[in-house]
Amino acid sequence: MRVGELSKRSGVPIPTIKYYLREGLLPPGAATAANQADYGDGHLRRLLLVRALIDVGGVSVAGARDVVAALAAHADDPLELLGAAQSAIAPRHRPDRETPDWQAARKRVLALIVEHSWLIHPESPEIDLVTDALAAGGLLGVTELFDNLDRYADSAESVAAAEVGAVLARPDPASRMELVVLGTIFGEALFSALRLLAHQHESARQLGFTNKPEITQ
Repeated sequence: MRVGELSKRSGVPIPTIKYYLREGLLPPGAATAANQADYGDGHLRRLLLVRALIDVGGVSVAGARDVVAALAAHADDPLELLGAAQSAIAPRHRPDRETPDWQAARKRVLALIVEHSWLIHPESPEIDLVTDALAAGGLLGVTELFDNLDRYADSAESVAAAEVGAVLARPDPASRMELVVLGTIFGEALFSALRLLAHQHESARQLGFTNKPEITQ
């Protein structure tokens, strides 16, 4: 298909497709003439993937490029792919991690990992991300949210078990590896949105609002 058809089928504007080509997010098509190329279903799949990473997953262009590169370079290594996906959605700014409060929060995170017998590498960057949240909450005086840290951990473990199970249930390695990446990024967006819906429900319930809004299906 020509770039116009690729744009029509994907819903992505032609200028954006050309930008993705320049940025290496989309492989070049097969040249047919000067300034003309043909694209296949693989290009359409990649384009839909990149667009979803950016629009739904909230991944930056640079992050999407890293994810695409990881899929190509680590197609048989689920842990490498998981690391690339987690890196793509991780915050880019870091707080001061040398303060006594931050160090104390990190000890609490490490204790949580030990208590739950989680198989976590001691240098996993996600340990520090959890610590960032705990330390910031402590500074702002919202520590009551983290009194239920075990419940957060239990919920996360339950969701992770379902997600990893879905990955391992896929029959072929290629689609399995793709789900490692997409499940991580889209699962984050899905869980965050569902949590916000649950907050709305619990706020209404605990405040005593009994009139159930009518939602049509």
